[in-house]
Amino acid sequence: MKRGWTRFWASVSLFTLFALGTVAQTKTLQKPVASVRAAESRLAGILPGQTTLKRAKLLLGAPREKDQAGASLRWSRCSDDLILETDSVGLVQTIRVTRHLGQQPEANCTEAAAPTRWTTGKGLRLGDSLARVVRLYGKPDSRSPSTKAGQQLELLYYAFDWAGPDVPQVMEVVCTAEIDGAPGRVVEIMLAASSL
Repeated sequence: MKRGWTRFWASVSLFTLFALGTVAQTKTLQKPVASVRAAESRLAGILPGQTTLKRAKLLLGAPREKDQAGASLRWSRCSDDLILETDSVGLVQTIRVTRHLGQQPEANCTEAAAPTRWTTGKGLRLGDSLARVVRLYGKPDSRSPSTKAGQQLELLYYAFDWAGPDVPQVMEVVCTAEIDGAPGRVVEIMLAASSL
C-alpha cells in the first residue's frame, strides 16, 4: 500500500473507534441505573390497573372476606393479609400486603413456608430489611415516620410516573424502625395504579 492510503485508513479507524465509544457512552447515560432507580409493576402477580378481579381470584384463590359492594377483598395466611381494591369495572386499582404487628407466624403454618407468593416483581417481601428495599428500588421520593398499633414505623414512598403510564404509579413500603442496631423490616407493601 502507498503511504497516503495507510494514513487515510489509520485516520478512518481512529474516527470509527471514537464514534463508537461516544455512542456507547451516550446510550449508557440515557439508561436509568437499576440499583439507583427502578420501577415496580407487580405485587403477588397482580398488575394494578390491568389485572381483572376474575384473574386475581384465579391467582389467589377464594378471598377470606369482601365488602358489600365487592370492591375490597381480603386474603389471609398466617399473620399476613393481602387486600385488593377494584374499580367499578372490576380492574384491580390497589394491592396491599401487610403483616399483623406483634404476631409471629405459627411454626406449623404451611403458607409461611412459601413466602414468595406475595412478593413484588423484584422479589421484595414482608420481613425483608429496609436496606434491601433501597437496594432494589433506589432512594425513595420521600421517607417519613409513621405509627401503627403503637409501634414506630417508617414509610418509604416511591412515585413511578417517570417510568410511563403502563407501570403502576405509586408504591409505599412501611418498615419497622431500626432498634439497637437491628435493621428495620418490611411490614407492608402497597402498589397502586396510575388512576389514583
